[in-house]
Amino acid sequence: MTRIIKGALIQATWTGDKDSMIEKHIGYARQAAEQGAQVMCFQELFYGPYFCQVQDRKFYSYTEPIPDGPTTEKMQKLAEETKMVLVVPMYEVDGTGIYYNTAAVIDADGTYLGKYRKTHLPHLEGFWEKFYFRPGNLGYPVFDTAVGKVGVYICYDRHFPEGARMLGLNGAEIVFIPSATSRGLSQHLWRIEQTSHAIANGYYVGTINRVGIEKEIGPDDFYGESYFCDPRGQFVGEVASAYDEELIVRDLDLDLIKEVRDTWQFYRDRRPDMYDKIVEA
Repeated sequence: MTRIIKGALIQATWTGDKDSMIEKHIGYARQAAEQGAQVMCFQELFYGPYFCQVQDRKFYSYTEPIPDGPTTEKMQKLAEETKMVLVVPMYEVDGTGIYYNTAAVIDADGTYLGKYRKTHLPHLEGFWEKFYFRPGNLGYPVFDTAVGKVGVYICYDRHFPEGARMLGLNGAEIVFIPSATSRGLSQHLWRIEQTSHAIANGYYVGTINRVGIEKEIGPDDFYGESYFCDPRGQFVGEVASAYDEELIVRDLDLDLIKEVRDTWQFYRDRRPDMYDKIVEA
């Protein structure tokens, strides 16, 4: 039996407040479900601006517990309503002053499956993430969902192939990479790194970037260009707009994973016994 599923990504502009941003994404999730989507990912820190352009403690107010916070509970109800698996990136609080850049994974029946915490944190002009987050400490979980085995990597993580390989070793069939990435050098890398992870590890990647300028926060212009790519590294359909808000829904043939892995035996031929320096401090 052929395993073809429909995946969705939404690249969205900042509305100016958390409540309307959540409602915007709920609306797009319902649209995706109407188009037959079975799994959907939102962008990094989806319900807020990308506040890491500045260093300001007022943005700590965007934190919520996961899974016991109001947005996770709302997303569980949305997943159950739409019958979609949802990957929901949020700003997590895990104790006084302990904050993470996190994505919750919710199954199509509304069951909370777990979370991934962003592992690698940049700290430079426009990306002051160590001011806001602790590095992730949950490893590279892969979640057994209604559509298959789903993993998550977040934004700056994508520059590090080690975690992408760990997701593959842990059984991922689809890896979602939600991001907030501004125009500049990384735009050249955007279509190279994620497709490379797909090729090297033989899985689908759905990568998403917000779009537009959040003028009250900073000058960064987020360039969108969200896409799905297959295990061969080929784009599935068109890449999304570089300027406009856009929902994309694509067919993903999961049978292609076995076909590609049977052709390119990267897992068989890898030599972990020769890679000891990779994990030396």
